Amino acid sequence: MADRNSKCVGEVFVTYAYILLYIALSSGQIFFNKWVLSSKEINFPYPLGLTLLHMVFSSVLCFTLTKVLKIMKVEEGMTLQIYISSVIPIGAMFAMTLWLGNTAYLYISVAFAQMLKAISNAVAVFILGVAAGLEMMSCRMLMIMSVISFGVLVASYGEVIISWVGVFYQMGGVVGEALRLIFMEILLKRKGLKLNPISVMYYVSPCSAICLLIPWIFLEKSKMDAQGTWNFKPLVLTLNSLCTFALNLSVFLVISHTSALTIRVAGVVKDWVVVLLSAILFADTKLTLINLFGYAIAIVGVAAYNNHKLKKEASRVVSTDEPAQSIPLVSSPTSNK
Repeated sequence: MADRNSKCVGEVFVTYAYILLYIALSSGQIFFNKWVLSSKEINFPYPLGLTLLHMVFSSVLCFTLTKVLKIMKVEEGMTLQIYISSVIPIGAMFAMTLWLGNTAYLYISVAFAQMLKAISNAVAVFILGVAAGLEMMSCRMLMIMSVISFGVLVASYGEVIISWVGVFYQMGGVVGEALRLIFMEILLKRKGLKLNPISVMYYVSPCSAICLLIPWIFLEKSKMDAQGTWNFKPLVLTLNSLCTFALNLSVFLVISHTSALTIRVAGVVKDWVVVLLSAILFADTKLTLINLFGYAIAIVGVAAYNNHKLKKEASRVVSTDEPAQSIPLVSSPTSNK
């Protein structure tokens, strides 16, 4: 009996350790990206270049871990036809999400960017899901979306200095993320191909890197050549890329040891941590009571949306007798996650 209790305590401790690791890595990566892109010490205002580097680093590391060291396993079932018809569109949307989300840091504060990201994603996913036939419009969902949208408007109204260019980039990233999730549902999951986060990154990262390379050549390469910013500190760059990869691994650990509900709750906690800490760490972040009030309203709507989705998934699992702890296809909170 004592051994059983100690084992349970140990499992709970490990679970909470993984959750805290995810919150720390996710929050830290957001601050790290902001610092790299906007700090005068680093002087690297090239979100395309930074995101491209993340994807190249992730591609190399995934290949090393799965094919060379064979520490992790890539899910089987991928064919050339599926890769061309499904992975490439997903990779393109992933690249769009990371590029636009990181670019927003050059124009708006971390807190405001995180507010827009956290509370607008549910609305974008639902609207595009309805358009794609994956979601059904109902009075309840319409009310939830209205609450979230009202919270966004209040939070935006409370912003002291607002850049609509930054808002455009951030919302573009939100749309890209919503499209990525829709594509994963339609193009992969409905074909019966279930991928864990490592497999997703293994297949998607090289495609995203190529999608980012083309605009980087035309939009940023010449600027980097002219300003001589190729002498970027390799240690900082490597640590930034390694943190991005570690964040994706932490998502896999949390989901595999808990559930999709836990990662969503942890995401809400992380959002509040980022919003509050950014007001301390960055001079361009000035939170107002209106900001926080609008964000709180929207979070209530997001919580109601997540609850609705989880109940829907639970009923689907019961009806199909699928295991409740299967790892979902949705993953990879890279960028301003």
